[in-house]
Amino acid sequence: MPSRTDRRDGMILQAALSDIDIDFIDGVDGKTIPDKAVPLLKPHDRLPDASIGSWRGHMNAIREIVKLKLSSALILEDDIDWDVRIKDQLYDFALSAQALAQPLEGSNQTYTDSAHSNDPEYPLTFAIPFERLPRTRPVQASPYGDNWDVLWIGHCGMSFPFKHTAVPKGSVVHRNDFTVPNRRHLWGYNEPFTLKESFQDHTSVVHHAQEGVCTFAYAVSYKGAVKMLEDVALSDMSDAFDFLLRFFCEGDRGMRAHKCLAHQPGLFFSHRPRGPLKSDSDIRDKGDGFRDKAYTDMVRLSVRLNAHAIIDGTELTDQYPDEDIL
Repeated sequence: MPSRTDRRDGMILQAALSDIDIDFIDGVDGKTIPDKAVPLLKPHDRLPDASIGSWRGHMNAIREIVKLKLSSALILEDDIDWDVRIKDQLYDFALSAQALAQPLEGSNQTYTDSAHSNDPEYPLTFAIPFERLPRTRPVQASPYGDNWDVLWIGHCGMSFPFKHTAVPKGSVVHRNDFTVPNRRHLWGYNEPFTLKESFQDHTSVVHHAQEGVCTFAYAVSYKGAVKMLEDVALSDMSDAFDFLLRFFCEGDRGMRAHKCLAHQPGLFFSHRPRGPLKSDSDIRDKGDGFRDKAYTDMVRLSVRLNAHAIIDGTELTDQYPDEDIL
């Protein structure tokens, strides 16, 4: 929201310390959106104003991508934090995304999922080790591949594709990814939390999105933004925006399925600053408590928490050190 100058100051500082350029899209107060501007395909009650405002704010960002004909854009919530190594993380994510969304070298229509469907080494999930990525066609439009709609890389929960769904099952497993905290520091709303329960410490996985929760950060291609205007902006406003994005990706609630990739754990998380808890949210009552210590979940070398160290050129602080590992 424009009134949250504290958040804009924080985002500009983080972006500057990370050598990243950002622009702001104003948040929307749902009370200002009339009923006639909220699409309904069947009769039902209007959602809470907070949900309406969030949906409209995201749709304004999507509309701007289409209007300006941007090849892609990364949309961030305004309280987000990331790791000092974010560019390295995104580079590795790009390689993994190409493996899943880009045609294999020498082919126009053969992708990793279909190519490995009969490979006995990957009988269930077609999990490709990061160090053994397949060769794909050279990318033309984006370092993340030429055939994606959404990259859901900041969330508070994500599932691996379920066996009974049509969501592609391919994945890239990056072991010894030391930007990821020890498993005991990981959390998410989705159950089971397979990444925490079934993989070794310091593992990240890129896969097709299933049951995403929260939209801390997601990238949209131009083609994906056009599709979202049709399927989300002008379709039934029946659920909160993160659920609508889930339906968009998976092809649920009458929407077509789209090409959406996710990163577990997410690369962007909400920062919780020192101060009154009520400052955490503009749409939910967080009470009258006070937080004595700032933190960001699951981000080891937080840009926000290391701002002084980055500016002064001193040693960075790891929020989640492996003190129990010799």
